[in-house]
Amino acid sequence: MSLQHLTIPRGPIELAADLHVPADPTTPGPAVVLSTPGSSVKEQIGANYASRLAAHGIVALVFDPAHQGRSGGEPRDLEDPYRRGEDISYAIDTLATVPGIDPDRIGVLGICAGGGYAVHTARTDHRIKAVGVVVPSNIGTSFRSFQPDGPAAALDALAAARLAENRTGELGRERWLPDTPAEADDLGVTDVDTMKAIRYYRTERGKSEYSTNRRLSRSDSLILGYDAFHLVEELLTQPLQVVLAGRKGTTGSYEAGMQLWKRAPNPVDLMVVERAGHYEMYDEPEYVDAAVDRLADFYTNHL
Repeated sequence: MSLQHLTIPRGPIELAADLHVPADPTTPGPAVVLSTPGSSVKEQIGANYASRLAAHGIVALVFDPAHQGRSGGEPRDLEDPYRRGEDISYAIDTLATVPGIDPDRIGVLGICAGGGYAVHTARTDHRIKAVGVVVPSNIGTSFRSFQPDGPAAALDALAAARLAENRTGELGRERWLPDTPAEADDLGVTDVDTMKAIRYYRTERGKSEYSTNRRLSRSDSLILGYDAFHLVEELLTQPLQVVLAGRKGTTGSYEAGMQLWKRAPNPVDLMVVERAGHYEMYDEPEYVDAAVDRLADFYTNHL
């Protein structure tokens, strides 16, 4: 396998991307664009899946979202679900021009929140011919469920905070996670899945210098109003592969994945990886290898 660094033009900015190419690619051949979890950068979960897809003979493109990682875009740390979807379409614009790629054989693979972004994009960008998701999250549903006083009250608070930002000129930021396991202990974090996320993102296991662990506060208004699966029944006509972790936990990805599976017009294959939790599906070789074996078969058959 070889790794090629690309830039993806996105209006006035560029996205930083890595193209994982098989050692002996079929040309013109299929390719898959990866949509990664919220807060992650291309060297993390996306690379784990892209490199394995390339080992199966499928070209895979993974990129940093706009406003994050090594991609351009101001203000930094923006997590805009709609722009995240547009990023995928811009990635396809570039991928379709790469020599050796068949533009009629491009799929998408989304992981965690990236799974929701991939589905939302594929509904209306039918250049995407096959859709795979791993532990998919509908980030809007998740964020709405986290609000102790309800999402409408949260939006009121965010509106007041944005007015204050306009007065001071200082943009607020939220942490996705405590910055260290020790800090999580000090805060009294006991949820198993939250601790698993911290041990992936905030330790040497998966930490990246290009991931800030910060989210622009005004992102949350956009996320709270977002539904990744809106109009799926009418618009998501592509073949769908769903991969879920067998241990449900508290992330909501099992429930979101099952809802997507039941609502999609063209579900092809549902895989539940027994014993795995959500975050084990990020980098544990036993589980990632099993998922990619299944995904590679899916893309081979449907691209």
